[in-house]
Amino acid sequence: MSAIAICVNPMSGRDVRRLAARATNMTHEAKRDIVARIAAGADAMGVTDIYVTREPFRIAAAALEQMTLNARVHVLDFKLEASAGDTQTAVRRFLEEGVATIVSLGGDGTNRAMVRESCNYHLIPLSTGTNNVFPVQVEPTIAGMAAGLQARGLLPATLSQPVKVLHVRSPRGDDVGLIDAVLLERDHVGNLLPFDAGRLRQILLTRAEPDAIGMSPIGGLIEPVYAEEDGGLLLQMGPGGYAFDAPLSPGWFQPVQVQSITRVPLGVAVPFRGKGVLALDGDRDHRLELHESAVVEIRRDGPPVVDVRGAMRHAVAAGIIARPSPDREA
Repeated sequence: MSAIAICVNPMSGRDVRRLAARATNMTHEAKRDIVARIAAGADAMGVTDIYVTREPFRIAAAALEQMTLNARVHVLDFKLEASAGDTQTAVRRFLEEGVATIVSLGGDGTNRAMVRESCNYHLIPLSTGTNNVFPVQVEPTIAGMAAGLQARGLLPATLSQPVKVLHVRSPRGDDVGLIDAVLLERDHVGNLLPFDAGRLRQILLTRAEPDAIGMSPIGGLIEPVYAEEDGGLLLQMGPGGYAFDAPLSPGWFQPVQVQSITRVPLGVAVPFRGKGVLALDGDRDHRLELHESAVVEIRRDGPPVVDVRGAMRHAVAAGIIARPSPDREA
C-alpha cells in the first residue's frame, strides 16, 4: 500500500480575526477544490489509497465522491468535538490505518494540533488559515504529486527536514507550538481577537521571517532566522531598542517596540514569567499568575516536511515521471 491522507480543518480561514484585518475568507467550496486537486496529483503518481475524515461540511468527502480515481478512497468516521481535538483524532486515525504521508489544509494552529498528536509522518502543509507562517503556498495539484512520490518511497530523505517545535512546560500542562510563543499582559485565555501590540511582553520565535505575517516579522524585520536554521530568536518587548510598524495580520499594521533581541540555540530553556497569558501560534491557552513561570525550549523534532519543489525536481532528474516511449527507445 502507498497511501496519503488529506487532513482538512473545516474552520481554518474563517475565524473572527478576519473581521479586524483584510484577510480573504476561505470558503468550504474553495477547500473542496483544493482537496480534489491534491487527490488528482497523488492519483497521477500512483498512490493506491487516499484517506480523509468525515466532518459536518463534507469538504473532503464531497470533493472525492464525484472523482474518477484509480486510488481507493477511505472516509473515516469518528465522534466530533468541534475543537482542535478533532484534528488530533484525525491524525491518530490516519496513522492507525498505516498512512505515513499527510497533506494538511489549515494554518499554524491546525498544524500545531497535528504535532500535538504525533510527529511520525511526512507532512505537506498547505495554507488555508489566517496568519500562516508554517504552511506553504503551493499549487495543490503539485503538492499532491509530491505527496504521492513520498508515499511511494521515491524521494530521498534529504528532501524532508524535521521542523522546529516549541516545547512548553507550564503550570497548566505541557504543550507545543510551531512558530511563536508570546507572553501577553492584560489579556485572557480563549480570547480570539488579534493581538494588541501594546500587550506584547516577550516573544520566542522558531522562525523570524521578514516576508511573513504575525509575530514572525517582528523579529524578521530586525534579524531574520529561517526554517532551515537551527535555533530561534527571543524578543523582549518595550522601548529602548527598535520601533516600527509590523504586519500583525493581513493588511493590518501596528506599531511595535522591541527592547532587545537574542539568538537562542536549540535545547535552551527560556523562562516566561507571569502575570499574563502565554499564547502559542496565536492561541491563548496558558494562564500565568503573578508568581508562576513557564519554560519554552526549541527542538528540531517535528514531522519531516516534504520540499515540494525539490521533490518535483528530483522526479525529473531521476526519470520517475516522464519515461521514453517504446517507439522512442526503438
